[in-house]
Amino acid sequence: MPAKIAIIEDDQTIAQMYRFKFEAEGYNVETAENGKLGLDLVQSMHPDIVLLDLMMPEMTGDQVLEAMRKNDWGKDTKVIILTNMGEQEIPESVKNMGVTAVVLKANMTPRQVFELVKKHLG
Repeated sequence: MPAKIAIIEDDQTIAQMYRFKFEAEGYNVETAENGKLGLDLVQSMHPDIVLLDLMMPEMTGDQVLEAMRKNDWGKDTKVIILTNMGEQEIPESVKNMGVTAVVLKANMTPRQVFELVKKHLG
């Protein structure tokens, strides 16, 4: 069964770019364009891995992550933060919630992000 990936990203161009890449590689992908919809998505989907933007409307990425970590199904879910913030700007609270990796969107191609996800999915 293909791995399930949730992409929670308010920039639809970026979200679709990743979606096409992962679907082309055979993954099951769902997207949400804000934090509130993203939380609803992961609660119903229980993805294997989540690509999560931090700066979003409705609910920020760290609020989504915090809510996920309070649930049995979400406390061990792999989460890759997608951001344009520098490593130093990312709140400690986010790093302390068991983030799998942090990706600077401007510095990585979809192929590199795909390779990172593949590595963490095993």
